[in-house]
Amino acid sequence: MAVTKEMKAQIVNDFGKGKGDSGSTEVQIAILTAEIENLKDHLLVHKKDNHSRRWILIMVAKRRKLLTYLKSSNIEKYNEILEKLNLRK
Repeated sequence: MAVTKEMKAQIVNDFGKGKGDSGSTEVQIAILTAEIENLKDHLLVHKKDNHSRRWILIMVAKRRKLLTYLKSSNIEKYNEILEKLNLRK
């Protein structure tokens, strides 16, 4: 199941600073995490889908860059988002 508009709106409400805050680092990390989880489930079923495997690697790299930026700019938010999303670093 793909990440729908309703799911993204819920993520923006949970992690955003305001109603329409879809561009903050925390929201971007949360949306990427949801999309990665979705693709991970897809790849468990379709093991030879190399196109999706490539995109999951791209999304993981982008999330890692955003997490690095967040860690350097705001360590409290970084720790909070790691805890909320159950990410290990």
